[in-house]
Amino acid sequence: MHNIRAVQPLCARKYSGYIDKNWPSPVASRMSGDEMNPAAVAQAVEDIQGDDRWMSQIWRELFSPLHALNFGIGGDTTCNVLWRLQNGELDNIGPKVTVVWVGTNNHEHSAEQVAGGILAIAQLLTSRLPKTKVVILGLLARGERPNLLREKNVAVNGFLRSWLPRLGQTQFLDVGAGFVHSDGTISTRDMFDFLHLTAAGYRAIAKPLSDLLLQILEETPEEKRASLV
Repeated sequence: MHNIRAVQPLCARKYSGYIDKNWPSPVASRMSGDEMNPAAVAQAVEDIQGDDRWMSQIWRELFSPLHALNFGIGGDTTCNVLWRLQNGELDNIGPKVTVVWVGTNNHEHSAEQVAGGILAIAQLLTSRLPKTKVVILGLLARGERPNLLREKNVAVNGFLRSWLPRLGQTQFLDVGAGFVHSDGTISTRDMFDFLHLTAAGYRAIAKPLSDLLLQILEETPEEKRASLV
């Protein structure tokens, strides 16, 4: 369990710092050089209860054999992840693959800001871990029926699909297929409170992620270099 005291944000990434001005992004064109993206400001968080939902039969079955470690904290925002990555979590490690799944808890930020925060995380990872493949998981739908937060998460995923390919070793994976039914509802079978996943919901996202990780880990060095071109 992490024991991190709440501190003042240590780093504020400006929009011009995490999105190239030549990219066709409304964020880059609208924000001035002095305005900061609040979703890309590093901020500590104390792990009060942790998140053991991944530490289940599904994790033991699919990810433990890959020697995977779970660094996630319940309630994480992009700001919290950035803080930990900037303050020791990347020290003395060299993973073959890093998986990032964050953003749905950024309640106060716009879709552009959330996607920018996730992009800042991806950029930091690719900079600090140049030999590591980075997988960014898309945000899931949430709420029993269509709502604004669902629309926001869809928009975040859209920005990520557009932006992430420009980071050569980063890949976007949409794990949300099948959660929203034809009538627009989400089942309690998949999300017991229409936000947090059940065991069935975790298995639904774990399988495509596991398949992708096995594919990445089984690539030869030559295949890996070719896939990043």
